[in-house]
Amino acid sequence: MNLSIARGALRTTPSFFDTGVYMLVALLVVMAVFGPMVAPDSVYVSDIRNALMPPSAAHWFGTDDQGRDVMWRVIAGARATLLSAMLIVTAYSLIGVLIATLAAVGPRWLDETLMRITDIGLALPGLVVALGFAAALGPSLQSAIIAKAITGWPVTARLLRAILRQTMTAQFVVGAQAMGVSRWRLMTRHVLPNSLDILVVKWAGDIGGAVLVLAGMSFIGVGAQPPSAEWGAMIANAKGYVANAWWVVAAPGVAIVLAAVGFGLLGDILQVRRDPGLRGRE
Repeated sequence: MNLSIARGALRTTPSFFDTGVYMLVALLVVMAVFGPMVAPDSVYVSDIRNALMPPSAAHWFGTDDQGRDVMWRVIAGARATLLSAMLIVTAYSLIGVLIATLAAVGPRWLDETLMRITDIGLALPGLVVALGFAAALGPSLQSAIIAKAITGWPVTARLLRAILRQTMTAQFVVGAQAMGVSRWRLMTRHVLPNSLDILVVKWAGDIGGAVLVLAGMSFIGVGAQPPSAEWGAMIANAKGYVANAWWVVAAPGVAIVLAAVGFGLLGDILQVRRDPGLRGRE
């Protein structure tokens, strides 16, 4: 995500821009939570007589090759895509927090061991490794979630460990240690809770990337499988109809772009809120 674009908008019309991003993210979250509840059962039922109908008053986004309403499938699929992305980011963030905490508060040999493992994880191409795990586990949305969750933690671990190590040298920490407070108590009660704000920013921004990864894994066949309404699986199922039924691919494609951009910009906004000095920078 190009931060200069987001920051430029924040400088010119901060309130309007922020509100627009918040509304977009809120709409996506509402779709993810309530979409499957309001979507008709027909989103998973074939109706070949209405196959590949263009957008109309009856079907705003047209129908797919099975005659299913594309708009309702996009709405119903928001849960599979967005909540899965949130689950992935939450899972690898928790793993990263655990690794970083143990490295920062533990003995030097443990820190070195964990950081060398982290370096190996950072050196490996995360997406390729995730694809390998997903293929080994068997093509499914669950496999894609697990694969990405267990390969995405090194960046979080490295970032948080640096913050925690720096905070552990602060005067209030040194003073507390001189008074007999254990390192572990200081870490869990004071240092870690006061260092998690950067992870909240990273969590929000990473959801957009996780949406793209999930959609990509489904598109190449190692993620969600038909008849799932997951957005990447919808595009994979419709790729043969782009020439004569563009709407089948356009609707889930636009949804993926909006989710990636929306959560990416939300992360940028939260970063500016955390560090107001970024507002005036390019």
